[in-house]
Amino acid sequence: MSSTQTSPAPTAYAAARIHTLTAPAPLEDHAVVVEGERVAAIVPRAEAAGAVDLGDVDLAPGFVDVQVNGGGGVLFNDDPSVAALMTIADAHRAFGTTALVPTLITATAETMAAARAAVDAAIDEGVPGVLGIHFEGPFLDPRKPGAHDPALVRPPSDEDLDAILDGARGVTVVTAAACCLDEAALAQLRGGGARLALGHCASTYDEARDAFAAGVTGVTHLYNAMSPMESRAPGLVGAALATDGVTSGLIVDGVHVAYGAVRAAWRAAGTDGIMLVTDAVQPVGSDVTEFELGGQRVRLVDGRCINEDGNLAGSALDMASAVRNAVRYAGIPLADALRMASLTPSRFLGVDDERGSIAPGLRADFVALDDRLEVVSTIVGGAPLA
Repeated sequence: MSSTQTSPAPTAYAAARIHTLTAPAPLEDHAVVVEGERVAAIVPRAEAAGAVDLGDVDLAPGFVDVQVNGGGGVLFNDDPSVAALMTIADAHRAFGTTALVPTLITATAETMAAARAAVDAAIDEGVPGVLGIHFEGPFLDPRKPGAHDPALVRPPSDEDLDAILDGARGVTVVTAAACCLDEAALAQLRGGGARLALGHCASTYDEARDAFAAGVTGVTHLYNAMSPMESRAPGLVGAALATDGVTSGLIVDGVHVAYGAVRAAWRAAGTDGIMLVTDAVQPVGSDVTEFELGGQRVRLVDGRCINEDGNLAGSALDMASAVRNAVRYAGIPLADALRMASLTPSRFLGVDDERGSIAPGLRADFVALDDRLEVVSTIVGGAPLA
């Protein structure tokens, strides 16, 4: 006696506008046909009998966040575990983020190794949305520590590099200052598959350009904790905006960066050179208003995460709000804001063959937004979760 397995019947999601991010304009009154966890086809609504009608919404690829420190009341630095990663991912999924890179700020080599192990285990266990790990530090410029513990800021050691690269699953992003990236460190990190970004860095324009020429492809939270652009000293900001092939993260919460500066960066670097990030900490998806970060007490006041010195320490931003802010206050077209929230970070991470746009063969990870750009539904692997 033989048995046969049958595949689940295809599901279709119809929407007023579908932003594939590969077509020149949104597709109106179409439906995305999903088989299993992937897109099978995009067809006119009339050809999708029995489609789930999402209504008058903008359907876009799920957001991809390259810099997520925490959420749901949890900080990855405090709890480098699979359970913490699940909580963080769940918190951000409610705001349309279907993939993220958990971020560990400057820590000991032991904590770095524990974080690496937690992310590797989460990927092995199939925790939805965890793409890899982002080490923001400890290889930072002592002149620009930001909210990182200055006592732990240091140049690369063999122990640190082993913690970053040993047993790596998924993507690995390392934020470092140009002054810490000597030839040996660059060779080991790039040889281990890490994607490098300059951040917390007081480099000159020429030093930053040299780092980009040596293989650094990103900038972490453009404008913040770095040498500014001035007429006679363009600094890291100027180098980032003037260099092709560099992708800069922007925290578009109206707190870290003025909206005029957001618009200027978008005008200079375009949607291929700017990606939206949250730099989120514990408050996202929770009612937490006081917490610790980098050994300092932080309070959430009027949307600002402020440490004991009155400086910004992470954010309470989610990706849907970042998109909304970019459109409402920086005057960026919705299609461009969506691209910067999904396709551009996917390309920076090298995962655009899996996600970041809506096309046959890619993962069926979507976010549906209403006319206020609020999340109506988040769909992961073809299944609606919110």
